[in-house]
Amino acid sequence: MKAAVYKSYGPPEVLKIEEIDSPAILDGHDDRVLIKVHYASVNPFDCLYRKGYFPVRPSNGLIKPKLQVLGIDVAGTVETVGKNVSKLKVGDRVFGNCLGSHAEYVRARQNSIGMIPKNLTLKEAAAIPTAALTALQALRDVAHIKKCQEVLIYGASGGVGHFAVQIAKYFETEVTAVCSTSNLPWVNELGADFMIDYTQEDFAKNGKQFDIILDAVAKRTFFNCKPSLTPTGMYITENPLKPVYHPLQLLLGLLTGDKRGKTHLSQPNAKDLDFLRELIEQEKLKPMIEHTYPLNEIVEAHRHVERGHAKGKIVVEI
Repeated sequence: MKAAVYKSYGPPEVLKIEEIDSPAILDGHDDRVLIKVHYASVNPFDCLYRKGYFPVRPSNGLIKPKLQVLGIDVAGTVETVGKNVSKLKVGDRVFGNCLGSHAEYVRARQNSIGMIPKNLTLKEAAAIPTAALTALQALRDVAHIKKCQEVLIYGASGGVGHFAVQIAKYFETEVTAVCSTSNLPWVNELGADFMIDYTQEDFAKNGKQFDIILDAVAKRTFFNCKPSLTPTGMYITENPLKPVYHPLQLLLGLLTGDKRGKTHLSQPNAKDLDFLRELIEQEKLKPMIEHTYPLNEIVEAHRHVERGHAKGKIVVEI
């Protein structure tokens, strides 16, 4: 099968399209499904692993990568199922999380895959899993979002951010979206109640306070957002670009007794994918795709994501 392979850490150019062996359902993998990949997406996760950012090397190889095919989001059709798979069958259109989806076939766990929403294309479905799960779990499970709260989404036009705006509105909160000038109109269309152009105003200096601040692009810190939190408010970030900040934030929180700063990484699971599917079928959630690249342009897709200004998601057609 064809796949985007990287055999050394480095810039986007280390990615090459090569023929490699297809994965298979092996003994001991009875809860897996084999998926023919139609579309995948590119996430900051992929760029960090490709660059060999130090915190990822202990799990993926100190000198060179162990897992040489990137991609954690998939949309495609089921080709083969393990003997313990009960919820999916051959031919099902599915989407979800896995490792190695920048290839023609990928193996995934049954509990990290769900049926594609009836009103979405395969391409649209590929934009959903990691980013939408991240937004949902951060707001619902970490921040315990409640009706009528005031929520600020920093980076509201990005992959996680544009889902977070819609999910926060689903929970009937008042949403302030922070993004660049050109993205203000369409973020408003997503349902944001108020918009702030970060090129013109720093929300942390305007005196307004929020119950939840979600930093969807990892550009701020808990400490410079503290003035904008209510006494019981919470700041959450995935912070993929500054992993050293995770332990520092937790340590300082323990020392100061202020535990309102949280970090979060999404936890793939079929139950939450089903929840997202229901929102999408009810037309309460919709993915935005800025650009679709063919697999042989995977290098440019990585460059696009690394520039950090994608409007919604970047998708790869396999």
